[in-house]
Amino acid sequence: MWRGYCDFYEARVSDAVTDATWRRILAADSSIFGLVATSGSTGEAAGFANYIVHPYTWSELPACYLEDLFVRPEARGTGAGRAILEHLVGLGRAQHWGRLYWMTRESNDRARRVYDHFCAHDDFIRYVLTFEAAPTA
Repeated sequence: MWRGYCDFYEARVSDAVTDATWRRILAADSSIFGLVATSGSTGEAAGFANYIVHPYTWSELPACYLEDLFVRPEARGTGAGRAILEHLVGLGRAQHWGRLYWMTRESNDRARRVYDHFCAHDDFIRYVLTFEAAPTA
């Protein structure tokens, strides 16, 4: 599913970065977490989410950034994406987060229809400055 997610966003993520990402998600002391939505009938993985809980400067409460959310194409429309978001909303209430936020492409209409049930999007524009990795010796 990770590869499908990267392909959807036309992102090329190396195997080394993928391995490091999943190690961090699985590490007990990490602030990066993962969720898997499963099909009720088969128990097969239908989708996943990776999220980061972090402090932020506009509140004493932590924020949660939903960095990755993907539902397998054959599982779209089954409620898997909505279930992941509802679970995160529940975690946010239980763990007293100040906010939960995420982004998607403007053209991702299908996902945006789900997201619009939770809240309206804001008017922020994202800027991304990418740095090259430091050379290794």
